[in-house]
Amino acid sequence: MNKKTLPLILFAVLLLAACGKKKADDPLADSGRTQRTENLLQNLKQLADSAYLFGHQDSPMYGIGWVGDDDRSDVKTVCNDFPAVMGFDLGHLELGDSVNLDKVPFDKMREQIIKQFDRGGVVTLSWHLDNPLTGGSAWVKPDSLTDQEKQTVASVLEGGAQHEKFLSWLDRVADFFNSLETPYGVKVPVIFRPWHEHTGSWFWWGQNLCTKEQYVALWKLTESRLREKGVNNVLYAYSPGSESDGDSAKYLERYPGDDCIDFLGTDIYCSSQWDGSQTTFNPDEPARYIERTRRQLSMICQVAKEHQKVAILSETGFQGIPQDKWWTQTLAEAIKGLPIAYVLVWRNAHDQPGHYFAPYPGQISAEDFVRFYNLPQTLFVRDINGLYLKK
Repeated sequence: MNKKTLPLILFAVLLLAACGKKKADDPLADSGRTQRTENLLQNLKQLADSAYLFGHQDSPMYGIGWVGDDDRSDVKTVCNDFPAVMGFDLGHLELGDSVNLDKVPFDKMREQIIKQFDRGGVVTLSWHLDNPLTGGSAWVKPDSLTDQEKQTVASVLEGGAQHEKFLSWLDRVADFFNSLETPYGVKVPVIFRPWHEHTGSWFWWGQNLCTKEQYVALWKLTESRLREKGVNNVLYAYSPGSESDGDSAKYLERYPGDDCIDFLGTDIYCSSQWDGSQTTFNPDEPARYIERTRRQLSMICQVAKEHQKVAILSETGFQGIPQDKWWTQTLAEAIKGLPIAYVLVWRNAHDQPGHYFAPYPGQISAEDFVRFYNLPQTLFVRDINGLYLKK
């Protein structure tokens, strides 16, 4: 039996379809999306009132000391269960490359997305795409923005010099979404999270690189083009950074509208020292993180209720996890009692020492992660059944 009891029906229908030779029924809902996609949204909305799914970026792709092993994950090695949510990134798909910006093969990504679906788990996809105007990466330097970088968003909108190129990039993303089909004929629902952290200015779509109107137009163009290309298995997540700090007006300043968005999230990290310059544990960091996260998420949960959306903690973590009880005394406390559907921590880089956000065997927080796993409100793959079935 599972360690928790949830108000969800069994996943047997999909499992039987997976084993049989007959092509499974994959009907469309009134929204034009597949019924399973709509079911996922509604079931996550209901689930958020009592529990949250745990997620990890690139979990089955690589980890500390390994790359590309079958059925492996640092999370699974520690707690003997896969994350309920797996995140992957589409960066460099737009270029036609065979691997993404972190050298993950897109063919293997597709394979793992389908495997996660067959387990009953959830998939979310971000997109750190290159700059279509300058040819650089998704990142810019906020303190030395060039005039060209500030014109990138304008250049991809209708009438812009890079509009046709950008449409071709969106078409490659659409082709990938449409290719996420199981051997038994079901398109895998996914949560797409583009144009994230726009309240900062470190991406070419950020706060100081485009106007409010341009940012909203970028979202509208993305959603409409994917729909035109037959994409009907995608839910959309809006995930600014933490800059609004609990202010709903600031949070919604560039909101593209209820017709585009299904999830309202935010990206908050326990420490900003991504460059490895922080070498000692600051005992004040966890308390500050709890305070900031609760303030931001409380606001988001209220806005989500008002707009009938689903609240999530779309990215979080503590790089290097220097606190031995980070999971139960910091993360769990930061989100305790808040109706969010899932929380996702960032990746465990195999090629960047210290750049990891989930535990691995022997890591100082590994034992506490098992305690976190056993909390009644935390859900991993074995705890969820029927998220894609209509109730």
